[in-house]
Amino acid sequence: MHNEELHKIAKQLVAENKGILAADESISSANKRLSDVGVEGTEDNRRRYRQLFFWIPKIEEGLSGVILHDETIRQNDENGKPFITILIEKGIIPGIKVDLGAVNLPLFSDEKITEGLDGLRGRLKEYYKMGARFAKWRAVITIGDGIPSDACLDANAYVLAQYSALCQEAGIVPIVEPEVLMDGDHTIERCEKATGAILKRLFAELVKYRVDLEGLILKSNMVIPGKDCATQATPEEIANATLRVFHNSVPESVAGIVFLSGGQSPKDATENLNAICKQAGPWPMTFSYARALQAPSLEIWRGDDGKLQEARDMFLKRLHLSVKARNGEYRSEME
Repeated sequence: MHNEELHKIAKQLVAENKGILAADESISSANKRLSDVGVEGTEDNRRRYRQLFFWIPKIEEGLSGVILHDETIRQNDENGKPFITILIEKGIIPGIKVDLGAVNLPLFSDEKITEGLDGLRGRLKEYYKMGARFAKWRAVITIGDGIPSDACLDANAYVLAQYSALCQEAGIVPIVEPEVLMDGDHTIERCEKATGAILKRLFAELVKYRVDLEGLILKSNMVIPGKDCATQATPEEIANATLRVFHNSVPESVAGIVFLSGGQSPKDATENLNAICKQAGPWPMTFSYARALQAPSLEIWRGDDGKLQEARDMFLKRLHLSVKARNGEYRSEME
């Protein structure tokens, strides 16, 4: 029964015509986003930022789940209603970011390892009692001179597998996010190689530690050239490279794949998702966007509640376009 429930939740998260909102920015990341639009990074302003989206009527028509930060899962709206209750009442599955961020990998310059395993079993029990039914853990993989190293790939794959096992033990669906960053001037070929390397190691570790892949979701970068690469790629080239990696590295039993936007513009993230989802694969594929969904609305709102409706309309537009792309039905004229 435990596994059946995990399978059910995982399927709901990648349901047709829906995606996941990643509203799990750390306090420092949320403060930076607010500061960039002239809003002070206070706890109340972070709460208002979340409320901007959670209050939107009918967002459940395009969202299966929302990933929350520890601060957000404990916050209430201005009427005193817990955010997690608002989501549950809309039929949206609450999720929680449980990693504690990436730090320098000891003795390996310019590479990262993600912390947060210590005490995770207890934290997961608490989050489950609060209503969270899935979690997310992000690993950071950098492409550069001689990196990613085998040590970095192995260490992050091991940590992701341990996190996943602890999640499933707690009745929580793990989302594993081994993000290969866009930072740098690397080619699409190097991104494809690095993405394949971490995914192969990751799934070998997951199988080793008896993680049920039907109760797990992969959150992946798209295979894209570095943002400083002289030769950029078309959506079709990105789709072909991304799916080639998945077919070579991701078991068919995985419940689904969701994509991060990874610093792409909202339009690019939508066009590339559309090109990928036009091609059939054995896994349901959809989006799990943060900036690509929220940033245009934040630019409009800028802390001015007189702009709430306009900001919310923009969010619904980006959500609608992302759903279209998830179905391979997006066209650039829809912008």
